[in-house]
Amino acid sequence: MNSVAKSDQPRIEVPFVVVNIDDVGMCHGANRAYLELRRLGAVDSGSVMVPCPWFLEIAEAGVLEPELNLGIHLTLTSEKRHYRWRPLTKATPASGLTDSNGFMWQTVSDLRRNAHPDAVEAEMRAQIEAFFAAGLTASHIDGHMGGVFSPEFVDRYVALCLEFQLPALFPATIETYGPKHNLGEVDQNSYESSAQRLVDAGGILAARALETPWHTMRPARERYEHLYRQIAPGLNFLCLHANAAGEIEAIEPDSARIRIEEYELLKDTPFREWADSLDVQRGSLRDAIAFGPP
Repeated sequence: MNSVAKSDQPRIEVPFVVVNIDDVGMCHGANRAYLELRRLGAVDSGSVMVPCPWFLEIAEAGVLEPELNLGIHLTLTSEKRHYRWRPLTKATPASGLTDSNGFMWQTVSDLRRNAHPDAVEAEMRAQIEAFFAAGLTASHIDGHMGGVFSPEFVDRYVALCLEFQLPALFPATIETYGPKHNLGEVDQNSYESSAQRLVDAGGILAARALETPWHTMRPARERYEHLYRQIAPGLNFLCLHANAAGEIEAIEPDSARIRIEEYELLKDTPFREWADSLDVQRGSLRDAIAFGPP
């Protein structure tokens, strides 16, 4: 990001890795997987989808165990075919937040075409406030399917991160953001002023935001060793999607196997030992900001 000088950012001398599980709260299996993996120390944090049906289950656990390191996965889309969710705000048709059935749009492209930025900001605020109202403390904030990084809404995302003083995932360049494929065409210049605001406030831009390998062309161990080998100097945020078997096969039949295999691999002792042997620092996004001195 040309306008954000590296000297303006906190320096992390060794790679800092946040192994994060996205989509916590989406279903019971997502919660089961996250709780087991976090308690094993296999992952560092989890991003919670507040509008989803199983939010209350993970919120209850998070109140009892603050060390679960739960963050807010701002949710502006509802991508499944039959398992859908609605905005927390009373979205009118004029808001552009919902499809003809009253559910959030299934794609970020539809969200970008239809949603009014004011309505998006109101919905993001409602989700943050609901997270805190449940008694939770946020380890970080990020966005489901990258919706918050739509050029139309990214400034609202940053403003809320700063208002609520939340450690925010924000990529150093949009090309290093794994879920970028959801956004469609975007221009790097759209992110520079928002990135600078975060840096000026003491945030750290992520050198890499690496996403779950959404394929089964190689064995799971090979896929994830390849993913981890893409870790770069600086802050690395792994956007993973582990889910226990049960209902995910019906919710997301095309990629349930990938989520289940990820869950099984992350709790596998030999893989955990291999991951722990890497020369990196691990922790939450809040830890990363504390770890990187100015």
